[in-house]
Amino acid sequence: MKLTPESEAIVGATAGVVAEHADEITTLFYREMFAVHPDLLRVFNRANQALGEQPRALAASIVAFAVQLIDPGAPHFAPVMRRIAHKHVSLGITARQYTIVGRHLLDAVGTVLGDAVTPEVRAAWDEVYWLFGCSLIAEEAKLYALAGTDPNHPWKKHRVVERVEESADVVSLVLAPLSGPVAFYRAGQYVAIAVDLPDGSRQPRQYTISSGPRGDSLRVTIKHVRGSGGTPDGQVSTWLHENAHPGTVLDVSQPAGDVLVRDGESPLVLVSAGIGITPVAAIIEDLSRRSPARTVRLFHADRAHAAHALYAPLRRQVLAMDDARAQNWYREDAESAPTLLPALPGRMDLTEVELPNDADVFLCGPLDFMRTSRSTLLARGVPPERISYEVFGPDLWARQPAVEAA
Repeated sequence: MKLTPESEAIVGATAGVVAEHADEITTLFYREMFAVHPDLLRVFNRANQALGEQPRALAASIVAFAVQLIDPGAPHFAPVMRRIAHKHVSLGITARQYTIVGRHLLDAVGTVLGDAVTPEVRAAWDEVYWLFGCSLIAEEAKLYALAGTDPNHPWKKHRVVERVEESADVVSLVLAPLSGPVAFYRAGQYVAIAVDLPDGSRQPRQYTISSGPRGDSLRVTIKHVRGSGGTPDGQVSTWLHENAHPGTVLDVSQPAGDVLVRDGESPLVLVSAGIGITPVAAIIEDLSRRSPARTVRLFHADRAHAAHALYAPLRRQVLAMDDARAQNWYREDAESAPTLLPALPGRMDLTEVELPNDADVFLCGPLDFMRTSRSTLLARGVPPERISYEVFGPDLWARQPAVEAA
């Protein structure tokens, strides 16, 4: 996958200015595209658009892709490409939509950069976009085919068969397909749920599958997103908390997600905070069945024990395993936590916890929490290639200095 020599020279000469204005370009792109194609608002997360997270993530991705096309020493883009493809198949993105995106994206580049965008410059960045787009189309076609999903009909009806109030703001829903078996999934993956909102709009949201593979159902655990600083409550999480009860039928995507625990016997360290416990819960449930002798260390931080979602099944599964231990941190009520899984007061501190040798590490939680945890682990000698992470929403961790300096 290479640019033509002419385009490579132009992209090399203009990558800096495109990177400098990338956020402005992608913000304009989304606004103009949705004005012409409002139906695409049914696919894209409106909250991420309003907060500016989706434009920033797209900007970072395209610039990073362009940089690795012209710089042999740039970070390899394949892991980012796979992650984007998994997000897209969970939303039912189709190949034809790439044509719409490409046209409006290049128009936005021209509007923002003005006369600097000659026909030759536009053609070079069009080539970048279609190398980017075709790579994603191919990867997504493979994922649809492996799951047996028709991309023109990506949603499958599921019925809520059980609802569990995990805490004041978190609910678990057990979902079973109306027809056929539950789709195959692996611990750590997620699905999208699309709901029709009272204002007539339709919105999808992605939720981690918080259960290990069961064969007849899957469980999602949903935090009610509360608005702050003038922002409204989450539309989809509010609708699900208020309306999803046993018997409710929901549109659910195929399972997706490429951040998975490697099979094998290597020790495993799971680090989470808040609702980031959901993939950890799936991993622990799966391991307690398939690999109960595996060495596992679970470190979790939460506001309070009362807010710790999925605590009861996690405790049961950890205690049933041969060499699994858990340590929790609660900012408010550590002293009242059950003694079988002890809790420390305050925020998580990994500087002195026991870390098994040669462990694989999985992080899930707010970005700042994961960055801090990763820095501590690296300082303790954990190799970076052994640390993986899952981000809820657009992956803004991708905005690395090497990309921004392009």
